Amino acid sequence: MIVGIPKEIKNHEYRVGMIPAGAHALVEAGHTVYVETTAGEGSGITDSEYAEAGAEILSDAKSVYAQAEMIVKVKEPIEPEYDLLQQGQTLFTYLHLAPLPGLTELLCQREVAGVAYETITDEMGGLPLLTPMSEVAGRMAVLMGAYYLQGVTGGRGTLLSGVPGVPPGDVVILGGGIVGLNSAKMALGLGARVTILETNLDRMRWLDNTFHGALTTLSSNHHNLMASLARADVLVGAVLIPGASAPKLVTREMLGAMKPGSVVVDVAVDQGGCFETTKATTHSEPIYTVDGIVHYCVANMPGAVPRTSTFALNNATLPYSLALADKGVDKAVKEDSGLFEGVNTYKGHITYKAVAESQGRPYMALDTLLG
Repeated sequence: MIVGIPKEIKNHEYRVGMIPAGAHALVEAGHTVYVETTAGEGSGITDSEYAEAGAEILSDAKSVYAQAEMIVKVKEPIEPEYDLLQQGQTLFTYLHLAPLPGLTELLCQREVAGVAYETITDEMGGLPLLTPMSEVAGRMAVLMGAYYLQGVTGGRGTLLSGVPGVPPGDVVILGGGIVGLNSAKMALGLGARVTILETNLDRMRWLDNTFHGALTTLSSNHHNLMASLARADVLVGAVLIPGASAPKLVTREMLGAMKPGSVVVDVAVDQGGCFETTKATTHSEPIYTVDGIVHYCVANMPGAVPRTSTFALNNATLPYSLALADKGVDKAVKEDSGLFEGVNTYKGHITYKAVAESQGRPYMALDTLLG
């Protein structure tokens, strides 16, 4: 198979879909790998490193898309890339289609097999390709919250760690999954007081045991949420429904309970966000203020630390890239039920129910199309 690695062009996105070690593994397996020139530059990877791994360097994205049977990316295609997608191509990347009806329509029109990192599952029902970036984003969320909490950046002027004689700040995290866990690690490391709101009692027990009571777990309900908002200096939105739009847990009216100058960080922004006031921002203009509350809603947070993110992501994606290249989509997903869950569009249809439901569009079961 011919595998193409284009350069990411989303605002301040410096990750790359495959590292030289991955290209080498594909070439060793008999595949051809085309890499757009300087695709790895943002992650500290040179064209010569790809060439030494056996990849061929092409001069532009158009050449990569035109020749590749499978495109491996990091982020979903944005409008300048739409016309580059080829009929019947396989696209392996983070798609986050629920809030993107235009891209979904394009993938269906071009009959692109859209295989989404974020919906692939493992034997335990986990999300192995979402996990590494959730780990990065969870840790970054608290760092960004702490930074924008400074008075010089428009925040309340609170140091999360506090100092002797002055209490620490409060970090409230909505959701105790991978993002929430990593946000808690970072916040506790900074010395903040940490509260996680979660719906799953077993998860709350696990978090309490893991952190030896160093944080507070609360059942996620309106009463507890309002009380938590009132004391939060940093609020992290870390909820996830795989493939679907994130639930709007905090309305604009509820923001009124928060202290002026506090900071909200919506890690769920890729799926539409879990705050009513969320709108996607970029690393160029990462924040905005609503009713005195600073919002950080960058849709590609891990792109700010591309080298760490790229290598962490490739550790997880490479086995699936090899499976898709070796077997093609049909055979690969028939043999791997977890990879099967990653197929969001196929042969002109939406094949992931949560995406179809989020957009109010028809859903077609993938096994029906596979035969």
